Amino acid sequence: MPEVIPLYFHSEDISFQLENSNQIQSWLLKVMEKESKKLVTLTYIFCSDEYLLQINQQYLQHDYYTDVITFPYSNTEIEGDIFISIDRIRDNAQSLNIPEKTELHRVMVHGLLHLIGYDDKTPELKKLMQEKENFYLNWL
Repeated sequence: MPEVIPLYFHSEDISFQLENSNQIQSWLLKVMEKESKKLVTLTYIFCSDEYLLQINQQYLQHDYYTDVITFPYSNTEIEGDIFISIDRIRDNAQSLNIPEKTELHRVMVHGLLHLIGYDDKTPELKKLMQEKENFYLNWL
């Protein structure tokens, strides 16, 4: 019986299917391994702007659209949910003139880096996080 890896992808309120999900899963597991983090369970939830706005308002008291919200359930291991707005991914990709898939992967690893313990609240931390994102995007 094959090993069940507790890394899941699903959508909420939109029709979205992650392309190459096995490859993406392997990539994310390699990132966790490189960062010396143990996976307990991780779920990526792909949704609309409106769905993520409601989460942002309800749980973070922020009244604006965002591309990703990460909910950690452990301080030491990878256990959490990462919500990603596909609407924001499409808009960001268009404004940055990059493929949607590239922007999606960047946001996916960004959310994972938050679970690993990286932050982007200051310019210095944001720079480090972007360097990590770029480093890991090159692995895909």
